[in-house]
Amino acid sequence: MHSPVRNLIPIETLLLAYRSGIFPMADTREDQDVFWVEPRDRAIIPLDGLRVSKSLRKVLRSERFTITINQAFEEVVHACAAPRPGHPESWISDRIVRSYTELHRAGHAHSLECWQADNISETPKLVGGLYGVSFDSVFCGESMFSRADNASKVALCWLVALMRIAGFKLLDCQFMTDHLASMGAEELPQSEYLKLVAKANGKTALTLPQAHARVLAQAATGDYSPGQLIAQSLTQTS
Repeated sequence: MHSPVRNLIPIETLLLAYRSGIFPMADTREDQDVFWVEPRDRAIIPLDGLRVSKSLRKVLRSERFTITINQAFEEVVHACAAPRPGHPESWISDRIVRSYTELHRAGHAHSLECWQADNISETPKLVGGLYGVSFDSVFCGESMFSRADNASKVALCWLVALMRIAGFKLLDCQFMTDHLASMGAEELPQSEYLKLVAKANGKTALTLPQAHARVLAQAATGDYSPGQLIAQSLTQTS
C-alpha cells in the first residue's frame, strides 16, 4: 500500500515500522510515494559469525582506509542511491533521503564512511560506506556502496566490530545477496526474525559513535592501529 503523505516520513512512524519488522522503499528516485515492505525471509549476520578472508584482514590491518562514523551521513545515502552498473534505478528516493537524514539528526540512523587518499598531501575522498537504522540493541543495515576495492567490506567489518564493542545483539541485512552470503549472512523466516528483535529490546552499553571513539582512543595509547584492532577483534570469533 502506498502512503498518501508526500512530506517527510515521521520519525515515530519509521521507528515503529522497524520494531515491527517493516521498512519503506520507493519505486524510483523521483517517486514521492513509499511502500512498506515486510519480507517473507530475512537476512541477518550473526555478530560472532562474520566471515573475514585473509586478504580482507590484510586490508583492514593496512589502514588503506580511514573509517569515520556519522561524518557524512547524507553523502553516504546519496552515494548508495546513485546509479550503478546494471542497476540504473534505486529504491532510495529523495523523500527517503530526507526522512532518514532527519532520523539521523534525531540519533536513530548512522553511517560509516571509508575515506582514502592516494598520498599524504591529498584530501581523503569518500570511497565507500554504509548506513542504517538503530533501535534498542538492533542495527538494520539499509544500503552500502563502494568506489574502491573492499571499501564496503571494510565498512561492514567495522560495523560488526563496533556493534560487538557497544553490546548490540542483532544485525539485520533485510534481503539476502551473494555478497552478504559470502560474508556470513544467514536467512531465516520473518517470524523468527521478529523473535530476535523482541529479545534485543534492551539498551546497549555504548552507542556506535562511543564504540568508535573507544577504538580510536585505544589505538592512540597502544601499539596497534585502529584497523589492526578491528581485525584482531574479529579474528577472535571468525
